[in-house]
Amino acid sequence: MGDEMSKRRKFLLLTWIGPNVGVLQRAKMSTDKAIIKDVINNFAVELQAESQSDLDLDLFRDALNRAGGANYGTGIRN
Repeated sequence: MGDEMSKRRKFLLLTWIGPNVGVLQRAKMSTDKAIIKDVINNFAVELQAESQSDLDLDLFRDALNRAGGANYGTGIRN
């Protein structure tokens, strides 16, 4: 992420929960995810996908760009 003059590595934590997952399984996933976040804590964005349409590379890229702060680039790199 970043403009043409700077590149920053930004990581995204994505959790997938299918539409047919029950309430108890969702609750268990929530506690398991908290444990994972204690180990892997170097991410800029956390997203939760529940359908195929949520798995969109442009959506991920946009969320990471917003997490990166100001983006003043011109779009041209020499």
